[in-house]
Amino acid sequence: MVALTQTYRAMAYNNAWANHRLLTACAALDDAAFQAPRVGFFPSLAATLNHILIVDWFYVDALEGGSLGPAAWADEMPFPHLGALHAQQRAVDDRLIAVCEALTDQALGEVVRVHRGELTQIERRDRLLLHLFEHQIHHRGQAHGMLSSTSVAPPQLDEFFSEGEAPLRAGEFAQLGWTEEMVWRDGP
Repeated sequence: MVALTQTYRAMAYNNAWANHRLLTACAALDDAAFQAPRVGFFPSLAATLNHILIVDWFYVDALEGGSLGPAAWADEMPFPHLGALHAQQRAVDDRLIAVCEALTDQALGEVVRVHRGELTQIERRDRLLLHLFEHQIHHRGQAHGMLSSTSVAPPQLDEFFSEGEAPLRAGEFAQLGWTEEMVWRDGP
């Protein structure tokens, strides 16, 4: 049986891999198409992907014990161009992987303080991680839908565990500096 901590670690890698696939596909767009108005909760791919990044900054900082809080939202569009956005998303994805790599069964049940300005939310680490992963999936799905209205084919985002994707995944893992062993190993 796989430890619950291993499941969270796999979710962090899957999250980073899906972000990499989506942002790599978006790189085929010019700035005008990336910033063009689109139907969605946020009005463009740029706005949606910046929102994902900002929320990641907010929650990953809290998971690391920081106090960034609402300062994360100081600029709602910190990276209007994809190159810088992709690099920043990769950096915060690496931080989230590090958080999950360090998990223990005990740490999953510990509380995290989420600084929300005038109040501090107290949340269990496992619940906060699940919320963050769901947030990512939700908005990546919206960006995926927006991408389908462009000339760029949206990438497959839900084949992380598929054996049929292993050769493609291995090439992408190499781009990310990962190996199959690193992602799928049992134990810390």
